[in-house]
Amino acid sequence: MPVITTNDLKNGMTLELDSELYQVVEFQHVKPGKGHAFVRTTLRGLQNGVVVDRTFRAGEKVERAIIDKRSMQLLYRDGNDYVFMDSESFDQISIEPQTLGDSVNYLAEQSEAQMLMFGSEIVGVELPAAVELKIAETEPGVQGDRVSGARKPATLETGLVVQVPLFVEPNEQVKIDTRTGEYLSRV
Repeated sequence: MPVITTNDLKNGMTLELDSELYQVVEFQHVKPGKGHAFVRTTLRGLQNGVVVDRTFRAGEKVERAIIDKRSMQLLYRDGNDYVFMDSESFDQISIEPQTLGDSVNYLAEQSEAQMLMFGSEIVGVELPAAVELKIAETEPGVQGDRVSGARKPATLETGLVVQVPLFVEPNEQVKIDTRTGEYLSRV
């Protein structure tokens, strides 16, 4: 693995520290009036999602982890597992829901996602900013009940429950923001 100094850190960079993978969320170079310079960082664990604050000496060497992004398509669910196909090699891989985390709420069959891989291990999923999903179940809007901004719960095809406007009906396609989990528009 390539070794870099803490002076070369950038947001989004992945590091291997103590046999764990961490992504740099934020960093700050600090040069106090007295003493040596240091780098204050906020790191998020890729395997467990834990956020930690860590301070390094300026110029300290750390190992950078090489993360490979592969485009994969969700084919189907096999019991609890999700079966994906690599878009380039057409290899199929079965992935546990714990590995995918909250992204399972936005993955419908035949949808594409970028898998973050460290060697042959999947360490995360990168979703598009918005996905189109079908409404599986929602209450019908009542005629005359058109209060501006009124919302009702709707269950999507993935099982995620979101608040949608009263005019949205079952079996409609809607656009959902994957960062916040909120309804954006009808498709």
